[in-house]
Amino acid sequence: MKTFVTDEHQKQAVLALKTLVSHESVLNENEAGPGQPFGPKVVAALDEVLKLCASLGFKTFKDDEGYYGYAEVGEGEQLFGLLCHMDVVPAADQAGWQTDPFELIERDGLLIGRGTQDDKGPTMAALFAVKALMDAGVAFEGRIRFIFGTDEETLWRCLEKYNEKEESITMGFAPDAEFPLIYAEKGLLQAHLIGPGTTEFSLRAGGALNVVPDRASYASNQLSKVQQALDAHGFSYEKLENGLLVHGKSVHAKDAPEGINAVSRLAIALSDVFDFPPLSFLGKLVGENATGENVVGKTEDEASGELSMNFAELVITEEATKIGLDMRIPVTVNKDELVKKLSHKAAQYQLEYKEFDWLAPLYVPLESELVSTLLSTYRDCTNDMTEPMVSGGATFARTMKNCVAFGAMFPDSPDYMHQANEQWSVAELRKTMEIYAEAIYRLWGK
Repeated sequence: MKTFVTDEHQKQAVLALKTLVSHESVLNENEAGPGQPFGPKVVAALDEVLKLCASLGFKTFKDDEGYYGYAEVGEGEQLFGLLCHMDVVPAADQAGWQTDPFELIERDGLLIGRGTQDDKGPTMAALFAVKALMDAGVAFEGRIRFIFGTDEETLWRCLEKYNEKEESITMGFAPDAEFPLIYAEKGLLQAHLIGPGTTEFSLRAGGALNVVPDRASYASNQLSKVQQALDAHGFSYEKLENGLLVHGKSVHAKDAPEGINAVSRLAIALSDVFDFPPLSFLGKLVGENATGENVVGKTEDEASGELSMNFAELVITEEATKIGLDMRIPVTVNKDELVKKLSHKAAQYQLEYKEFDWLAPLYVPLESELVSTLLSTYRDCTNDMTEPMVSGGATFARTMKNCVAFGAMFPDSPDYMHQANEQWSVAELRKTMEIYAEAIYRLWGK
């Protein structure tokens, strides 16, 4: 294999990353305005990366509404896309940081700062990989376009807007996950089941739909009977001054069967005490099953495995019941048929299905040119034969056809995404640049 990436490219990538990390590009809709739908700081980071790209020889474009921008090089009808994002999660845990999260610190071979792993660091690795190809005189089969989103950490409105306005890519990848690559991402469906309220008891338990809840408190009627029911089931809990706190084990919703759902356990105990149909749905029908089998039947496919169904929120008042759930749907399963089954079963318990959010699945076959080339490149560059992955998570790759998530974290990379002291090693940055340069050369060079 030819070596494209030089020490100078690595140096430039680190310097560019330093500038981007200095932008606190966190969503702030309170400061939104014309041309800055997610606040001025996010747009400032977008402006910065487009300025950088222009200095490297790319043609740049910024959406007049401020949702996205792109930078491209090359000529022709075909378009290779690299889907990146400039927004980052807040550093609300700033007390846990050993450095200023918005000042890139290079220490002991590590690059420390918010966005170094997610996604400013991998974006710079991809950008300077392409710059290395340009400097080596490589001609491209068509155009290469870096698409910079600004709303990845929240609702993806940036790429929704891009897809409304812009042309589709021919193929591409998102440098925002793990190596070797993710070729399938399950459909992500979040919904609420709404039903009648009751005067017998009340509760509010759980919260974020994409997390298995590890705590669920109860402080209403029949406390002693609820405690007895928890004991009978062998569920872990603690007595509070005014109620009970059921314990569970929190995991991401995509891995729901591996967690212990405290909301479900509380519902099971409550359904032994109270005869209330919406509660019986969760306590008697669902129980602790997190694959949806008790509700919609066994649901799986060969490409991506089994459905996960996480019941993350339960609110019961005099006025209404609300059950919040998150489903990760196998890539070949028909979403509408699944919803029909769920709605039918829920109706038997006086519950009505209300969709909250839907992200269609991603699936690019292993034998495709894109996947086979990316995988072989990674293996040739690393001698790592790790198998490509299916994920219940979500990356920008699923917003476009013939696109997958490719790096930039290695199988043994410490995961600092969304955490205090987010960091990425210089060695991994360099290796990622080399992998990306070789992969793009094989797919798009001529």
